[in-house]
Amino acid sequence: MSAACRTVLYLRLSRDDDNPGESESIQNQRSLLQAYAAREELCVIGEYVDDGWSGTSFDRPRFQDMLRDMEQHRFEVVLVKDLSRLGRDYIQTGRYLELVFPEHGVRLIAVGDGIDTARADTGLAPFRNVVNEMYARDTSRKIRGALYTKMQAGKFIGNFAPYGYQKSPKDKNHLIPDERAAATVRQIFAWAAVGKRPAEIARMLNERGKPPPSVYRSLVHPALSPDHYSKHKEWTSTGVSRMLQDVVYLGHIAQGKTEKVSFKSKKTRVKQADEWILVPNQHEPLVSEQTFAAVQRQRSARRCNRKEAFSNLFSGLAFCKDCGKAMSTVGTRKKGSAANLACGAYKLRGISACSNHFIAYETLYRCVLEAVRQYVCLSEQECSALFERLKRRLRLDERGQETGRERERLMQEMGQVQRLVAQLYEDRAANRIGETNFYPILERYEQRTAALQQQIDALQPDSGAESLHRLQERLWAIIGRYTDVEELTPSLLFELIERIEVGQGTYEKTGKGRVKRQKIVIYFRFLSVPYEIDWIE
Repeated sequence: MSAACRTVLYLRLSRDDDNPGESESIQNQRSLLQAYAAREELCVIGEYVDDGWSGTSFDRPRFQDMLRDMEQHRFEVVLVKDLSRLGRDYIQTGRYLELVFPEHGVRLIAVGDGIDTARADTGLAPFRNVVNEMYARDTSRKIRGALYTKMQAGKFIGNFAPYGYQKSPKDKNHLIPDERAAATVRQIFAWAAVGKRPAEIARMLNERGKPPPSVYRSLVHPALSPDHYSKHKEWTSTGVSRMLQDVVYLGHIAQGKTEKVSFKSKKTRVKQADEWILVPNQHEPLVSEQTFAAVQRQRSARRCNRKEAFSNLFSGLAFCKDCGKAMSTVGTRKKGSAANLACGAYKLRGISACSNHFIAYETLYRCVLEAVRQYVCLSEQECSALFERLKRRLRLDERGQETGRERERLMQEMGQVQRLVAQLYEDRAANRIGETNFYPILERYEQRTAALQQQIDALQPDSGAESLHRLQERLWAIIGRYTDVEELTPSLLFELIERIEVGQGTYEKTGKGRVKRQKIVIYFRFLSVPYEIDWIE
C-alpha cells in the first residue's frame, strides 16, 4: 500500500467512562489504529471522534463531518477498530460498505475484524453487522427491562424531579418535597379548587413573578439553560392544566407514559392511561385527596358545560391578525353560543404575548358564510353557461388525445426504468455494487416495470360518448355544489379559503349605545385581493 494514501481515523464510544476528558476506550482505539497505520505505511491526516454517541443511529456530528469531507475527496482510507465502531444498524452499515464508500472511491478497513473493502474476501462483513445489531438490540432490551423493574417497584427514574419535588440526596430514585416550589404547587391547587381556570392561575403566577418549571429548574441546576427545556419563560394555561391532573402530587408514581417505537428510532408513542405503571403512596404528597378531588370536579364540570357535539370548522384556517397564531376555542357564558375563539398566544401566555381577539364562533360563521355566498355562489344561468363551455373543452379529448398523451408518458417512463436496469447490471458486473444490494434494487425495478405495463394495457380505446357522459355528470355535480351554499362544511372551506385573520375588537360609543367593531380578513384561494369585513355588533 502506498504511503500517499490519505487516511483518517474514525473513533466512537457509546458511553463516557469515569476518566475526565476523552474516555479510555477512545484513547485505546486511537493507539491501535495509529499503530496499524504505521505498520501499513498509511498517511494519517486527521481523525473524527464521536465520544458518547450510540451506534444505532448514524446521525452523529463527527460522522456527518466525515461524510462531508469524503464528498470533497479529502481522504482515500477510513480506519476503524471494528465494524461496530462504524455502526450497529446492519442495514445502514451494509449500505455504507457496499455503496456509499465505494461510490466515493474510499476504502474502509476494520482492523479488529480483518475487513478491508479493497479485498474481495469481505463476505463475512454482513454477518458481523447483524451480530453488532443483535448486540445493540440485546443491550437495549436489558436496559428497558431494568428500568421496567424499577418503575414497577415505584422508583422514580426520570432525569429531573417533577416541579415541587427534588431527588433525595440519599436515594436518587426517591422524591422529597422542594419546599420553595411545593408552596407554589399547593397554591395552584388551592386556586383551582375554588374554581379558578388554568389561564387565570397562569396569569396570577406571572404577575407575582413566580418562575415557571423550566426556569426554576435552571435556577436549581445552574449548569443547565432554560432554553434547552422550554422556549416559554412564563407560566401557561397548558402547563398549569397538566399539573392539576398529575397524581404525583398525591404521592403516587405514574411512569411509562411513552415508549420508543424501536431501539433504532428516536420516535416515541404516547401510551393510554391504562397502560401506565402506577404505584401509589411512594413519597410525601403535596395536596390532599379532598383538594385533588375538588379540582377534578371543577375540571369535569367545565367539560360537561361545553356542547359535546361542537366542532370548530375554522381549526387550521382562522388566525390572529396581529401575532399570526392560530385562533383557539375558549368557553363562553353567552346563552345559545357554542364557543368563543381567541388568540392562541393569549390563551397560553396572556397579555404578555398578545391581546385576546375574542370573537363569537357564530359571528365568524355568519361572516364567512356571507362572504362565500357573495363571491362563490353562481346563478343557474351562470352554471349552465359554465357547463357548456367546459363541455366543449371536454369534447376535444373525445378522439383520444388524452389517452395518447398518457400512453406516451408511460412508455417514456418504461424506457427510463429499462435503462436503469441495464446500468444496474453493468454496476454489478464491474463490482461497483454488492450482491446484498443488487437483488433488492433489481426487484423494485421489475415491480415498477410490471405496474407500468398494466397501466399501458389498461389504456384501451374507450367509448367516447360513454366517457364524455360520465365526465359531464361529474362536472355538473361539482358546479352544482356552488349554486346555493346553505351551510359551511370543512371540505368547502378548505377548497375555497386559504386563511382567515381576526383582528382585535374595539368598542365605540354611538347614539344607539356601545357597539363592538372588529375586522375580519378572508383570503380566498381564487382571489388575488383579500376580502375584508368590518363587522359591527
